[in-house]
Amino acid sequence: MDIASRIRSIPDHPRPGILFRDITTLLADGEAFAWTLDALAAGHPRGSIDKVAGIESRGFVFAAPLALALGAGFLPIRKPGKLPAATIGMDYELEYGTDRLEIHADAIEPGERVLLVDDLLATGGTANAAASLLRSIGAHIVEAAFVVELPDLGGRLRLESAGVTVRTLIAFPGH
Repeated sequence: MDIASRIRSIPDHPRPGILFRDITTLLADGEAFAWTLDALAAGHPRGSIDKVAGIESRGFVFAAPLALALGAGFLPIRKPGKLPAATIGMDYELEYGTDRLEIHADAIEPGERVLLVDDLLATGGTANAAASLLRSIGAHIVEAAFVVELPDLGGRLRLESAGVTVRTLIAFPGH
């Protein structure tokens, strides 16, 4: 299926020079959304993944139904202050400043097999921080899966250099 044609491109959002890849049009197409979920689940037989970790917030849209399809638990990776119980976090560098991701301190048992999911792979900073955070409490990252990749921004290389297997469904040139 040509899911690239289901993704709307919006120029100059959120700032001039950026071509934003809007997945809401993909999500609105039931057949394309179902195909996308099946493609992300491919290669992971039911029971082979313990947790599907979704990165806030668009990663949740794909990770939660994937967890159901794979018979796994869903683990939200959130921005600071969003989770109600004790958390652990990871600070990471952005182009202009820093950010932080958090998970519940009891979200993972050592050795659990985790599929890390987000909608888009750009520079890989957020995904790399998420993988590092999960590994810090003993998770085994089976794969990081993304719907869209912007290969010119180097995210795949960053993650693969950190020992994370990367799978994407489509790639768009540029940023």
